[in-house]
Amino acid sequence: MEITAMMRIKHLVMFFLIFTLAVSGCFFEPSAQAQQARRASGESSAVEVPSQDDLSVPRSEMEDLIARYSLDRSSVSRTVSHEMSASRQARMKEFYQAWLTSLGRLNFDGMSQAGKVDYILFRNYLESELRQLDLQIKSYAEIASYLPFAPTILALDEARHRMELADGAKAATTLNSLSKEIEAARRTIEAGLRTQGRAEGDAKSASVKRALANRAVTAVNNLRNTLHTWHGFYNGYDPLFTWWTEEPYRQADQTLQGYVSFLSERVVGLKADTSDAPVATAMGGNQAGSGPGRGGGGGNALAGTAGAQVGSSDDIVGNPIGREGLMTDLTREMIPYTPEELIALASKEYEWCENEMKKASRALGYGDDWHKALEYVKTLHVEPGKQTQLVKDLALEAIKFLDDNDLVTVPHLARQDWQMLMMSPQRQLVNPFFTGGDNITVSFPTNTMSHEAKLMSMRGNNIHFARATVHHELIPGHHLQGYMGARYRPYRQLFGTPFWGEGWALYWEFLLWDLNFPKTPENRIGMLFWRMHRCARIIFSLSFHLEKMTPQECVDLLVNRVGHERYNAEAEVRRSFAGNYSPLYQAAYMLGGLQIYSLHKELVGSGKMTNRAFHDAMLREGSIPIEMMRAELTKQPLSRDYKASWKFYGPNPGAR
Repeated sequence: MEITAMMRIKHLVMFFLIFTLAVSGCFFEPSAQAQQARRASGESSAVEVPSQDDLSVPRSEMEDLIARYSLDRSSVSRTVSHEMSASRQARMKEFYQAWLTSLGRLNFDGMSQAGKVDYILFRNYLESELRQLDLQIKSYAEIASYLPFAPTILALDEARHRMELADGAKAATTLNSLSKEIEAARRTIEAGLRTQGRAEGDAKSASVKRALANRAVTAVNNLRNTLHTWHGFYNGYDPLFTWWTEEPYRQADQTLQGYVSFLSERVVGLKADTSDAPVATAMGGNQAGSGPGRGGGGGNALAGTAGAQVGSSDDIVGNPIGREGLMTDLTREMIPYTPEELIALASKEYEWCENEMKKASRALGYGDDWHKALEYVKTLHVEPGKQTQLVKDLALEAIKFLDDNDLVTVPHLARQDWQMLMMSPQRQLVNPFFTGGDNITVSFPTNTMSHEAKLMSMRGNNIHFARATVHHELIPGHHLQGYMGARYRPYRQLFGTPFWGEGWALYWEFLLWDLNFPKTPENRIGMLFWRMHRCARIIFSLSFHLEKMTPQECVDLLVNRVGHERYNAEAEVRRSFAGNYSPLYQAAYMLGGLQIYSLHKELVGSGKMTNRAFHDAMLREGSIPIEMMRAELTKQPLSRDYKASWKFYGPNPGAR
């Protein structure tokens, strides 16, 4: 009986194994040749599971250490208070320095190429965090005169972090004094405004004061949130605390709200957010570089947007970070050029685009007046309600082109797991075009827009402009990039950079142009419009942060030199300087694309790699500065103290 039972079990196991082997061929991802044969025959495949070869990437000796750092940093951030707190700043500086010291003790020479790349990336990251922290401290010092009451709120927050018992009567006294401190700060600024009104001030100093006040608005909103969190921790739980502080807290919160309105309307010149609830979360754990002027700010970043009117850039303020800030960010991104050299580079690229625009314009019968040709292309939009079908067709067209030319591996699941969303009219005020990633979000006018806004939205999202952006947002752009980045070297997300994130998607615009993806003059104008747009982004964003261009001048550049609808140009500039992007973000599109394009010439143009091998290898390295991507793919000799030196655009980027 026992023998029979054992035999049955063996038979079942053997059956299961045979069955598994028989069906496994249907699920494992086939080779490139097999995929091409399947596509040619029109055969559809089941969901594919990657083979062992697909899963294998050289393991880095630094991988576990970087993962541990990410966890430790998250823990430290939770144990310290508001980013304006001196104790937090000191703790974070100590934390970064300790890791940097520990890093220096590792056996760099004994590491693999991947380990050496990660070591350099990690060292560059830690050094950049320390520099950013110094800039953040300096940035808060510049607006300290607007925030004389900040230490009072920060002290309450730090006591909560220490989990101290609250003294209700003492807390009420503190809140009462806080309201008086805020009112005193307001009176001081009002007196300064009266004095300024009697004096003749130059436009530049007024612009600087407006930018500083705008940063102060963000900081006050964050402090208001901090006070709200502190009060909510004790309120209702501690009966004496609740009895003592209910009215003093209400008064302090209203005074802070009124102070935000005063700064926004009287100093910055914007309509303030008058909501009763705090508007931003500002507890510990903010990403480095997210302080005033560093991108990522919350609070009043989009104040005035709801009332934005076509033809007005008055609600765009921004926070120029200056040349020192730009150089710090360029060092972090491993770009060995100055801001001035990058502006010259962009001007040179713009000239190429304009010459190509004239060629396409001539082909359409408009001579060298490419603005007229562009206006014609803008009229070629679909009817309302048909934009989603257009986007779907364009996405499938791009994927077919990749397959037909064997340019990159597109996993079967990546072809299926994206969706389409529609962008709200409010969101289109700051982003008038498509966005992508897991989903593509489509811009097109809705019934609630004004007649003028509808027309400009349709013209700005016409067929040929869309044809040049759908592949940027989906495949081979952001969607494929995100799909692969989540599966290969995800620990490198710590080093995430827009020069890879946006540069990869932009690079495909270069390559597809070279491979004759645009078939008609209208197609070429659509692609060239965006290429000129990327050039302009470098020029206006860097010039703004160098304090050489105002937001209005940035808008005019996009309208006059690129051909944007004014509504869309204002939205683009508003988006760029709202505080949700790092200062180099807009420049990173074309600069990152040019880096990858240069690397493609070096490796594919020389015959060392095929297109498919190059692109697959890039996607498996994660989001890192392109200079280190190059070091990885070329097996470049590396030293412990390696510094960025790759002149991807030549030693003199502005040379004609």
